[in-house]
Amino acid sequence: MTAVTDEDQGNGTTETGEPEEKEEARSKDGRWDDGLIARRAAAADPRGGDSGTGHSRTDGGSTDSVGPSDLTDPSAPADSSPDEDDVRPQVEAYGPSGGPLPTRLDALRELVGLSRARLDRDTLAEAGRVLDEAAARQRLSSRHTVVAIAGATGSGKSTLFNALAGTQISDTGLRRPTTSQPIACSWTDGAAGLLDRLAIPGRLRRRPHPGPAAFDEALQGLVLVDLPDHDSAATAHRDQVDRVLALVDAVIWVVDPEKYADAALHERYLRPLAGHAEVTFVVLNQIDRLPGEAADLVLDDLRRLLDEDGMALGEHGEPGATVMSLSALTGDGVPELREMVGRFVQDRTAATRRLSADVDAAAARLRPVYVAEGRPGLGERAREEFTDRLAEAVGAAAAGQAAEREWRRNAGRACGTPWLRLWRWYESRGLPGSLDRMGQALAPPEEEPTARQRVEQAVRTVADDASAGLPAPWAQAVREAAFNGAKGLPEALDELAAKAAAGGGSAKGSGGSGRFGTASGRGPATGVALGGRPAKPPRPKWWPAAVLAQVSMTLLQIFGGLWLLGQIVGVLEPGLVVPALIMLAGVVGGPLVEWSCAAAIRGPARRYGQDAERRLREAAAGCGRARVLDPVSAELARYREVRERYVAVTEFSTTGQ
Repeated sequence: MTAVTDEDQGNGTTETGEPEEKEEARSKDGRWDDGLIARRAAAADPRGGDSGTGHSRTDGGSTDSVGPSDLTDPSAPADSSPDEDDVRPQVEAYGPSGGPLPTRLDALRELVGLSRARLDRDTLAEAGRVLDEAAARQRLSSRHTVVAIAGATGSGKSTLFNALAGTQISDTGLRRPTTSQPIACSWTDGAAGLLDRLAIPGRLRRRPHPGPAAFDEALQGLVLVDLPDHDSAATAHRDQVDRVLALVDAVIWVVDPEKYADAALHERYLRPLAGHAEVTFVVLNQIDRLPGEAADLVLDDLRRLLDEDGMALGEHGEPGATVMSLSALTGDGVPELREMVGRFVQDRTAATRRLSADVDAAAARLRPVYVAEGRPGLGERAREEFTDRLAEAVGAAAAGQAAEREWRRNAGRACGTPWLRLWRWYESRGLPGSLDRMGQALAPPEEEPTARQRVEQAVRTVADDASAGLPAPWAQAVREAAFNGAKGLPEALDELAAKAAAGGGSAKGSGGSGRFGTASGRGPATGVALGGRPAKPPRPKWWPAAVLAQVSMTLLQIFGGLWLLGQIVGVLEPGLVVPALIMLAGVVGGPLVEWSCAAAIRGPARRYGQDAERRLREAAAGCGRARVLDPVSAELARYREVRERYVAVTEFSTTGQ
């Protein structure tokens, strides 16, 4: 099989290799004529009108004069003035659309706005570009459809471009690359804004010559763009292709039997643009060079490759890429392609479908930073475990036990016998050998770093639970919120512990070191414990009666003892039974009253201790909630909000991404 291209067979001429715009934009008087703007300026020039005669164009070795009529209506009179062109609308912007695209664009815009503080600029760059390009495209004409013809070197795309235009517009020849800059052919007026967006200069904008192609009603509104070779050795040519492909409404990929499986085409363009299948045509050109059924075999293999690229094929009425074979040189299959393109243009949904596919692609890129595994969040179990750890770190259970002991101690002081009070007074002095001093020596206080480590461990655990399954940026934001809020948490808990100790009477002095190694500055002088609890436990209403009974028993002991002493001394008449019984009643009744009081206060003391523990626990939980849980919940709420926006972006996806 010979490596002769359609372009080689097109005219048999050899190009000189000079740039296309070398002399073609120079008018008869030697001044540059850069399209419509230059002609208007020339028309306003009082020195004459020769500058508006047009510029030369080379088509396959022949030179034709291209005047203003080539950029306007072909049927317009030759003597029509440029001012008549001004009254024609150049732009027809998009009207209100009832489709899902505006809703998706609004959701994407909100998504980007909500995510700027959490995601880096590079992650949101593609979504921002899509929004900018969508806004730019929607401000321009909706009556026009911009279709680019792209292909590799020697694939015959320029020949196909000329065949669709019905005239020799784009140069063909043996020199490679032949097309150095994009060339546009517009069938109707009003496409200037679209071509400006593509940065195609006026000297490279064409109109089809009067003929069947120019007056084809189906092609009215078509803007056809011939691109440089995507595999050109010139880097600038490839950059031009990439730039224009990102802006056009649709693309016709032209492949030949030799390069249809080229990895550069599939890996760099077709595979990444698989989601744009509905606005993609893939044309197998030069089938006249294939004998027998070889064209069908190559076409089937091309379909297989496209399927492997993930590009949906428009078969059996399903939406997808249009794949067909033709010969641009002989014209075989060109009418069928022109008919398909005509239906595509008249549908006038190419721009919307292209923008929708761009949104799908941007959403697919953002999926890893928005879609979580499972159902992340902060459940009740995690909150309770966090509260338990804080309560353990602040010593809520110990505070409750201390409050219960304080209640029992007060009851013992009020209801105990005088002799037991004297012994407890001796113990309270802390003399050597006393039980209190021995108990303090046997029970060393908890090390301060241990409590701080418990708080840090509690924060790490709740941060890990809340961020489990979240995408990396949002998981990092949740952890940062937890750790930033926990910076002052040990000090706040230390203050709570100091207040509780002051209220329970277990703290001695003021301004000492707390459980977390921080100076609390709180002492017994506060007078009010945590949560408004009185500094001393309240006494039940029956305590005065118990105290009176204990006083009575003491008086009986004293009275009986004095009676017996008087009998022994001889002051009173002998009679040991009655005073002995009275004294025995006092001796037995005092401990009995004390034991009864101890049994009666057991329940209230326990409830008092539990209430103290609950108050300290709730205070620690409130402190942890305000400093850690609430910031974490705010980050999770922000993630849920952006997740809802992301769902709105992908809800009406046309590619299933």
